[in-house]
Amino acid sequence: MISPTEEDFELELRALPGVVNVGFRYSDKGDVNAVTLVVQSEDAGPVRVVAKQIVSLYYPDATVSVEEMAPAPAAARAGTVAESGRVALVRAEFNSHEGFCEVHLNVNGRVGVGRSQNGPLIGGAEATLEALRELGFDVPFYLVGAVNVATVRGWPVIVTLRPRANEADRHGVAQAETELVSSAKATLNALNRYISQLGDFA
Repeated sequence: MISPTEEDFELELRALPGVVNVGFRYSDKGDVNAVTLVVQSEDAGPVRVVAKQIVSLYYPDATVSVEEMAPAPAAARAGTVAESGRVALVRAEFNSHEGFCEVHLNVNGRVGVGRSQNGPLIGGAEATLEALRELGFDVPFYLVGAVNVATVRGWPVIVTLRPRANEADRHGVAQAETELVSSAKATLNALNRYISQLGDFA
């Protein structure tokens, strides 16, 4: 039986972008000593780095391996929910003079706009949540944090959202051209599975 700590650990790994499977190997003492992730991506490098950081927090001696899968062809994805109701990030801008950021999302031709005055990192996540709510999504989560993580490939952003119900936190990871865009994309990534259950996809 999976312990609560191990369950949280697995959820954090499965929340990383592109992860389709997580496997564990155990030591004689019952501790996790090896983790294998299957990632559907053309470049799993950023996910590998963040996964190693997550694993080290729970099981410092465990090894991490990542198996890459090529993304499914576009033709294979046609006709899915994602085609009919995809939430797309249209624009994310930070106005340094007035000190606020603005995020524009689009779904089925409708545009939702969110704003925040808390800077490009925290503000990017807050503005994305506001834009989703403006589009009519019931988003029963509140922002716990948005942080930059130093990696060999740059500075991906990790966003953590906590549900109002007694459920596990949701984590999103993204790395884009700016801190604001990374934060907005990481927020959508954290909500990916939740929004897909509503009939739309982030």
